[in-house]
Amino acid sequence: MSLSNATPAAESDATPDTTPDTTPAGADAELYAALSLLLRYPEADWVSALPEMRQALPAAARAALAPLLAWFANAADLIALQEVYVETFDSRPAHSLHLFEHVHGQSRDRGQAMVDLREEYLAHGLAPDPAELPDYVPLFLEFLARIPPADASRLLGDAIHVLARLGDKLAEAKSPYACVFAVLRGKTDVQPQPLPEAPEGGLEETPVVFGPEAGGPGTMLRQMQGEAPLRFHASDPRGKRGGAAPPAPPVQSGPART
Repeated sequence: MSLSNATPAAESDATPDTTPDTTPAGADAELYAALSLLLRYPEADWVSALPEMRQALPAAARAALAPLLAWFANAADLIALQEVYVETFDSRPAHSLHLFEHVHGQSRDRGQAMVDLREEYLAHGLAPDPAELPDYVPLFLEFLARIPPADASRLLGDAIHVLARLGDKLAEAKSPYACVFAVLRGKTDVQPQPLPEAPEGGLEETPVVFGPEAGGPGTMLRQMQGEAPLRFHASDPRGKRGGAAPPAPPVQSGPART
């Protein structure tokens, strides 16, 4: 598990979230949790439990994920799964599982975007594992599985433009992982819009916007009241839309694997 309950003294200046715990336990939450697992680095414990997880999935999701589930089932061994995973996600920047890399590349703006996304986790009383970056897709999906359905739906709608482009890149490469992103597209009514290519290496000066005016306690308050959107790209192709989010600590290195 990569998210833990945040302590009351979480290292954040955001206004504390006093909303009662209404963590969903329905089918959508279970689906997000399953998709999070499927996008993680293959480990023996959860790979061996895939048959049970497959049976627990709704029939429609099971059918949509059939290419990936079959690929797991037919792999020669765990090492083969791990090699393909590394080749797919770690060796190709276009397939990166870090959301903001597809927007900012490695520019400094990605760091501020992740600070703000981490605050979104903390505002819901959840603290990300310090070993994982906040924009790591499996972590983001685990987060969706543990927050109220309306919040999960809103945040998925905000992120779907980036997720859809990643899914398209995987489909072009004929990766079995593409079906995970097809399932996510089916979970939101928001239509993915084309995004500009992320800068390669150099500093991109267009900042990620987390609300109409990023930064400052006024913006954070508006975000927490649902008046300012959390955006996963430099300019929102949908125009104005209601949402929520707030900001906190620095960026660390990518997800640790054991």
